[in-house]
Amino acid sequence: MNDIATELLQTVEQETGPSPQWSVLWLHGLGADGHDFAPIVPELVRKDWPALRFVFPHAPVRPVTINNGVPMRAWYDIVGMDFPNRADSDGVSQSIAQVEALIVREQARGIAPERLLLAGFSQGGTIALAAGLRRQRPLAGLIALSTYLPGADQAAAALSDAALQQPIFMAHGQGDPVIPLAYAERSAQILGTLGFTLEWHRYPMAHQVCAEEIRDLGDWMSHRFAL
Repeated sequence: MNDIATELLQTVEQETGPSPQWSVLWLHGLGADGHDFAPIVPELVRKDWPALRFVFPHAPVRPVTINNGVPMRAWYDIVGMDFPNRADSDGVSQSIAQVEALIVREQARGIAPERLLLAGFSQGGTIALAAGLRRQRPLAGLIALSTYLPGADQAAAALSDAALQQPIFMAHGQGDPVIPLAYAERSAQILGTLGFTLEWHRYPMAHQVCAEEIRDLGDWMSHRFAL
């Protein structure tokens, strides 16, 4: 597992123009891969935005306990249905390290952390939030879709002062059967109590993304770019 933590993840990349000024690092959900959200780019991107580099990494393949130990792409092992304790803490830490390595690579390619948005859906969203709380240098913002904050009760202990400068866009489906809405709402409340500026949305959908959500996310991203 140590090798997994130190390897630079393979990625799918799209650039919306020459010499990108911003990056969006987007983490997929359990069992998917970096191609999963690549089709969202033309639906999301607006004509007045600066040139962006979208980076969609592939999570490592690992056995997932809740799925009978079947190996699949996953950011961490899911060891049970108890949400406060279901995420394998070692796997979460390894994935945070891998995300940080990709952020460092973007910095080497000319994109400062302050011009990078970290996004994730479902299991990828848990890593986006967990990584964001630990940032010593703030990112441009965090995007957490159909997800929740792992280790929410211990979140304050992992929080750095700089992390609070990162605005959060968080959205969830009212009928989500995978991550019930109550767990997402609880996470949003905790993040707000910690001091984050958080924009919260819920939509009449299941465990997915909808057109209204893409529109609202686009509005939020437009504000980030304007700043």
